[in-house]
Amino acid sequence: MPEGPELHLASLYVNNMCAGVVFTGAVRKSEVSKNPDVPFTCEAYRITAASRGKEVKLTLTPMKSDDSKNTVKAGQADQPMDIVFRFGMSGYFRFTTEDELPKHAHLRFYSKEEPCRVLSYVDARRFGSWHPDGKWQPDRGPCIMFEYESFRENIVSHLSDRAFDRPICEVLLNQKYFNGIGNYLRAEILFRLNIPPFVSARTVLEGLQSEDVFEDKKPFKNEIKDTKTADGDKQKQGKGEKGDLLRLCHMVPLEVVNQGGKGYDPQKADYSDFQAWLQCYYVDGMTSIRDHNGRTMWFKGDPGPMAPKDSKAHKAKKRAKKEDEHDYTEEKKVASSASKKNVVKQEAVTKTPKKEKDARSKEAVSKRRTEKPREVNAPQHEKRPTARRKKDSSAEPTTGELMKFSQNDKKTTYWSTIGKKPQQNSNLIVLVAGPQRRSERATRQNSK
Repeated sequence: MPEGPELHLASLYVNNMCAGVVFTGAVRKSEVSKNPDVPFTCEAYRITAASRGKEVKLTLTPMKSDDSKNTVKAGQADQPMDIVFRFGMSGYFRFTTEDELPKHAHLRFYSKEEPCRVLSYVDARRFGSWHPDGKWQPDRGPCIMFEYESFRENIVSHLSDRAFDRPICEVLLNQKYFNGIGNYLRAEILFRLNIPPFVSARTVLEGLQSEDVFEDKKPFKNEIKDTKTADGDKQKQGKGEKGDLLRLCHMVPLEVVNQGGKGYDPQKADYSDFQAWLQCYYVDGMTSIRDHNGRTMWFKGDPGPMAPKDSKAHKAKKRAKKEDEHDYTEEKKVASSASKKNVVKQEAVTKTPKKEKDARSKEAVSKRRTEKPREVNAPQHEKRPTARRKKDSSAEPTTGELMKFSQNDKKTTYWSTIGKKPQQNSNLIVLVAGPQRRSERATRQNSK
């Protein structure tokens, strides 16, 4: 899910790609999107972007003509418009030619050139949103990266709020105080400070000051050095960051931003450096459980006293899952679908022997039913109901009854398996097995 660093990198991407580009016409929305239309049409305008926490703002600015006599045509915008975006689970911007328009491009801005190029807001899962004439959401706190002093003061001055009664891992996702922190950032921040995720937030934050000024009287910079925790694990920490959670909430996102396009690049989709940077989130050997809001929390060691009851811990198996969660480009989708097909084929191969076994058993049963009766040297005794034993002794054996017979001078002696005394009939040829009705008809004809 895009977090504060990704949205800031998205704004840098727009400013870099759209610098000097003139856009024209109406802003177009896809038919499937449920977000509002953008009522903006202009002959010539420019696009700039800015970010704040988990929000990005695009500003559409009409270009004024040098000719003072020219007037704005009816229906054309003459004032700038701000569009505020929230990326949801999979949103990002992409700048392509019209022929290479992404599949899930839900909002499109067309350039005034030949061939035409398009700035698109792409969102495969459609959890993101945009708001024309929008403003920064008022209930969100200051940005963790670019409003650091206001961010610290906002938290230290509100520690008595009931929100800080909750576990620290859940409070870190509260955008009212930690605007820009998301799932992977909270895991990395708590891991570096060796803080159990399910301890009271107030306990962790008490004692921190609203001001964070260093000896050189300059704002905190992203200076990294290697240290070791009590467990012997190598970690990266900034100067003077020991125990200061708020400082890491500012520093760790800046580390991602400093990776540049390696962290956010919708065209190359290269996340190898970002994965190498991760120390906790979806890293082999780490543990995960769901918090009280159903969000997955990654950590190492003891989860803390406020962990959800009956929660099951899971170990990370593959780092590839992290890549799937943070990349929703078409190339990854093709690879994912191919892997699913391979899994289906493997399941089909494992199930084939069972099907063949069932087919062979059915074939054997059908053969036994069609086989002709064989001679039996000894009678097989069956338990039969008493009522059937009291029937006429001259009745022929029913289907399935086996008899021992011998033929001597056209005389057949047979014994049934139901305990009847031997009977002789000089002109009777007995079929050992067959329907009872057929044997009864044969008996009547011979008696006549």
